Parts: sequence; structure tokens; C-alpha cells
Amino acid sequence: MHDPQYSRRAVVGLGSMVAMSTIIDPAFAREKDPTLMTAPLIVFDVNETLLDIDVLDPLFERVFAAKGRMREWFAQLILYSQTLSLTGDYVPFGKLGAGVLRMLGKIHDVPITEDHIRELSTMIGNLPVHRDVPMALRRLKDAGCRLVTLTNTPAGAAPDPLDKAGLAPLLERRFTVEPARRFKPSPATYQLVTDTMDVAKSSTWLVAAHTWDTIGAQSFGWNAALVTRVINAPLLVESVPQPSIVEETMTEVVNMILKATRLK
Repeated sequence: MHDPQYSRRAVVGLGSMVAMSTIIDPAFAREKDPTLMTAPLIVFDVNETLLDIDVLDPLFERVFAAKGRMREWFAQLILYSQTLSLTGDYVPFGKLGAGVLRMLGKIHDVPITEDHIRELSTMIGNLPVHRDVPMALRRLKDAGCRLVTLTNTPAGAAPDPLDKAGLAPLLERRFTVEPARRFKPSPATYQLVTDTMDVAKSSTWLVAAHTWDTIGAQSFGWNAALVTRVINAPLLVESVPQPSIVEETMTEVVNMILKATRLK
């Protein structure tokens, strides 16, 4: 468990779909620069952590004529992605998401059409970034941190929401789990980042909006910060790894990371 002084809300005693490029920006080439070897590496989850998935709610409410179906779909999508990782099977995240949508249609007796699938895919490709994300990433970058993303979604040819938001230049690399053919929180997904970036686990932070992701990262040996975005929370169960930073917004998370890494 990490030092609780890292966050004013640290827990003491109890222990998201988008195409991502995997090409390193030449401007960030390390060439064995020793300062980069020791700089903190901040790994961002994407869906819900950086991107606002709540904009999908109207589609699900229209299709199912009920509230809460988007969250049900997302939870089932994560459940079955993790199931596939446990069994050793793999299908791309988007294909799995379409399958889960059809499954929910069967459960709730709602016909799911190909138009629904296409509309969902289009909306996911245009998710907005949370308003607190651009400034938060720039602050970390200006402070000397190295920034990457790690998402369950395979890379695509089209510009993704982070490209459209102009955030790509801030990211040294954007990882997907596809090379590992395992979804987070499989250790293989975090190992992919550690092996590629050549940064010590103790200098690596995962920032995520999901406790299942922070648990996976901490079990692997990384530090973890949970951005709750109001609707999420840590899992307060004895022996469960607790994130050393728990905050509602990305702005607050970045403040605490900079303090923890002595960059502020």
C-alpha cells in the first residue's frame, strides 16, 4: 500500500472502445536519455478516464426505452472482456461490445439492428474528452512526466478522439492490449508497457476511473490513482490493494501525483 500522505483522501488500513495509435512520435524518441529513464511514467486509461462515455446515454435510452442501460452494457463489456482473458480467448473490444449489445437486446427483449451497432460505433469514435483532461495532461508534461495511454481497444486508421482533441502531441505512445491479446487487468497488459517504456515499476503510475484497473496495476507493482468522476469509488475490502490517490477530478489527481513525485 502506498504512503497515504500522497492524497488527502487516501484510504488507510483497508486493503474505457477508442482506437489508439501505437506509433511513437519521433519528437519523443528517448535515445537512452538518462533523464527520461528516471522521469515518472504516467499511464492513462482512456474510456471514462479521459473520455466522457455518458454521451452514449441517449442512444441506449432510445433503443431500450429505459434508463441505466448504457452502464449495464459497459459493466457487462468489462465483465466479458475479463472472462475472455481468464479463459485465454480473445476478440477485439469493438466486436465484443457489439456482441454484448445484442446480448442485452435478448435479455430485455429489444431487437438490436445493424444500424444500432453502427450508430454506437460512430458515437464511440467521437467521444469528447472530459473538460479537465487537456490542462491536466499539459501540467504533467510540463513538469517532466512521460505520458502514455493504455486501452482495451485496438488501434484504427482513423483519427481517434484524442487526436481530434489535439492531445496526441502530449502522449509519447498510445498502447492497446491487442499485442498481448489479453484485456486489462491481465498482468500481460501492464507488462507490455513496462517492457516497452523501460521505466521502473516504482516510477510508473496508472490513472484510471475504474477500481478493477487500479487493482490490476498495483498488483503488478505500479502506483495507482483513481479518478472517481463522482460515480466510481475504491473497493474498501481488506487485502484489496488501495489506490494511493483517490480524487473526483483529473485536476485533483494531477495535483497529488505532482506532490507524490516531488515535482511540485
